Amino acid sequence: MVFSADIIIDFIASYLWAFCRIAAMLMVMVAVGSNTTPTRIRLFYALSITLLALPSLPPAPDYIELFSMTSFIVVLQQLLIGIAMGTISVFVVQTFVVAGQIIAMQTSLGFASMADPMSGQTSPVVGQFYVLLVTLLFLGIDGHLLMIEMIIRSFETLPISENGLLAADYYKIAEWFSTMFHAALAFSIASMVAMLLVNLSFGIMTKAAPQLNIFSLGFSISMVFGLFVLWITLLNVPLHFENQWTKGVITMCEILDNPCTKP
Repeated sequence: MVFSADIIIDFIASYLWAFCRIAAMLMVMVAVGSNTTPTRIRLFYALSITLLALPSLPPAPDYIELFSMTSFIVVLQQLLIGIAMGTISVFVVQTFVVAGQIIAMQTSLGFASMADPMSGQTSPVVGQFYVLLVTLLFLGIDGHLLMIEMIIRSFETLPISENGLLAADYYKIAEWFSTMFHAALAFSIASMVAMLLVNLSFGIMTKAAPQLNIFSLGFSISMVFGLFVLWITLLNVPLHFENQWTKGVITMCEILDNPCTKP
């Protein structure tokens, strides 16, 4: 059996372009794209998924030469599509990181911090606790499998070409900055109000009994009450995550032109 150079180049091109889109998503998305997963493992995942999905993907355009400027533009568009999907999933998780920072500052737990395995930045332990919990929820509802399914289906709605996402699609992704902060504030508002009442009670105690050392007493009480508030609001995490994840999936469906409305 003899393979011509054109056949080999066409196969490499079709595999390379599909691999770029899938690998870009896996490099950014939640759980798989964090720094805790080695880069080689993520590349191996991308190679395996591309090999398994390649027979079912639409044929790549044969009018684009592999070693050309048009091919470079195609590669860039595939990378942007994959990064866009992964970024939306990261925004969903970062919502709870921001909420954890707000709650930690209000409950006197902000001094306890550790390195975030996803971003490498230092953040309060409360935020890291929410990240671990939300990541487990993400894996428990097969969110990673849903994203892989969506990226495979995107080759039908957004075929490989020099055309990629529209300007409106990038605007939808940028809107997630405000969505993330709004959801974080909505999640942490109960803790903020509870701690506000505690601080008001401290003010009343100071007026009623000036001889009390309110600084040493108030710090310990705020910490204990803050842990109690975390325990009370823990049941709201799955509900808020479901709402955020549903919004994220809808956004991914809109930018990929997939006919889905919710996970």
